[in-house]
Amino acid sequence: MSTEKLAQYYQGILGLVGEDPAREGLVDTPNRAAKAMKYLTKGYAENLGDIVNNAVFASPSEDMVLVRNIEMYSLCEHHLLPFHGHCHIGYVPSGKVLGLSKFARIVEMYARRLQIQENFTREIALAVQQVTEARGVGVVVEARHMCMMMRGVEKQDSMMRTSALLGSIRESHKTRHEFLTLIQ
Repeated sequence: MSTEKLAQYYQGILGLVGEDPAREGLVDTPNRAAKAMKYLTKGYAENLGDIVNNAVFASPSEDMVLVRNIEMYSLCEHHLLPFHGHCHIGYVPSGKVLGLSKFARIVEMYARRLQIQENFTREIALAVQQVTEARGVGVVVEARHMCMMMRGVEKQDSMMRTSALLGSIRESHKTRHEFLTLIQ
């Protein structure tokens, strides 16, 4: 969708909520909001192959690799309100490792789509599994949801934690325990 068309919709929304889109403070708001929405949903125009960009390297490592506290910001698909928090990713290599920055790029690609946290967590785990062919992958996402904080029940200290465990991290109690201990 073009930025211009999206701006027209935002202008209509402003009028529908009772605002005057011609008011000085709002004149450029439809364009700014359209550009912001395009940025916040840019993950739809990205794909895993381009994100990883051949940054998978041969490695004899068989020990768990963990990346903690990757900041993430996304939009709830139910209310179009933000949720934000941190993502922790661990994997047990099977001959291949992924370039460190690619974890953040994978998180960002999926975060920049309309999401529910449960699906977001699983999409990241499946993507890491796909590109590394790891023996096991674990992803935990901890996030605060504005749809629960700004409206509805208005609970400011609520946080949602989701996990997706694949392969040896799911199947082996010892490996799962190691992953969950390391992310603390």
